[in-house]
Amino acid sequence: MLDFKEIISVTLILFSVIDVVGSLPVIIDLRRKSGKIEAERATFASGALMVSFLFVGERLLKLFGVDVASFAVAGALIIFLIGLEMILGRTIFKSEIDTGGATHIVPIAFPLIAGAGTLTTIISLRAEYQIVNIIIGIVLNLILIYMVLKSSGWLETRLGSGGLAVLRKIFGIILLAIAIKLFKTNLIADF
Repeated sequence: MLDFKEIISVTLILFSVIDVVGSLPVIIDLRRKSGKIEAERATFASGALMVSFLFVGERLLKLFGVDVASFAVAGALIIFLIGLEMILGRTIFKSEIDTGGATHIVPIAFPLIAGAGTLTTIISLRAEYQIVNIIIGIVLNLILIYMVLKSSGWLETRLGSGGLAVLRKIFGIILLAIAIKLFKTNLIADF
């Protein structure tokens, strides 16, 4: 049953966890490296991951013998490496241009958008909210994600190279902090 209060709650929770606006410096950096970002494919891949995880996430992880905390730690390591790239100006993730390109999936769709934090949140939301309201919240976030991915070039010209460099370093540090928090929280959960 549609409940607008639930839809708004789910949408805001996912918006804060996904933080696509905060990931803008990473997205712009990845677009520079690969030449382009396929916004449609990245959005579709993110949506497919989120909706799939809503229905089979916990069972899929159990099938592989992986718990949610271990999954979150793996995502935290990837986010940590992306943060290091942003701060140090070194390339850790090789561009996939020569192999047909998969920049829309790794690291944009996973782990930036539909990362461990998002997927774990979706599992948690399922315990509290109705599935139809969660799906609507996911779709609303996907619309915003698509708009940000599609306009990343325009946003880059508005920020300029100096503004982008500052944002890149700031968000690199924030990504490192998020990764360490995810790592610490989920590592402690195992003990």
